[in-house]
Amino acid sequence: MNNKNIKLSFTTILIAFFLAFFLTSCKSDPSKKIKSENLKSTMERISNSNTLPEIEFDKSNHDFKEISEGDIVETAFIFTNVGSSDLIISNASGSCGCTVPEYPKDQPIKPGETGIIKVKFDSSNKPGLQRKTVTLTTNTLQGKQMLNIKAIVTPKSN
Repeated sequence: MNNKNIKLSFTTILIAFFLAFFLTSCKSDPSKKIKSENLKSTMERISNSNTLPEIEFDKSNHDFKEISEGDIVETAFIFTNVGSSDLIISNASGSCGCTVPEYPKDQPIKPGETGIIKVKFDSSNKPGLQRKTVTLTTNTLQGKQMLNIKAIVTPKSN
């Protein structure tokens, strides 16, 4: 073999290598990769689920029925910690500024104890059927809990 053939063979091999490398590396989807620390954390939570707090509500939905525009109405969601360790509600947020929750923020709720989450809804400028949510962030296995309210707001007559 002469030098020209060797260079051509080497170049062909090099091009084939890079082509194969790029074609196979592009099939890797980073969004599908599981981070080992996330997997470990999830597995620990699942294996320790019998020692986690668990929140149970007397209701998760409330219907105010028909109210007049401008009314500020309130309901209470009573909950119990039916788990094995202290329940912590670290956040509660309404789906809009018209829905305001009041909750025991960062106060440990012992197993077997109950608590209350009050939710106020201001119907000002909200005529018609209204559906709002309150999202709770907790230290339970699920981590989140949704509470729902609804009302039919009768518009003010001009």
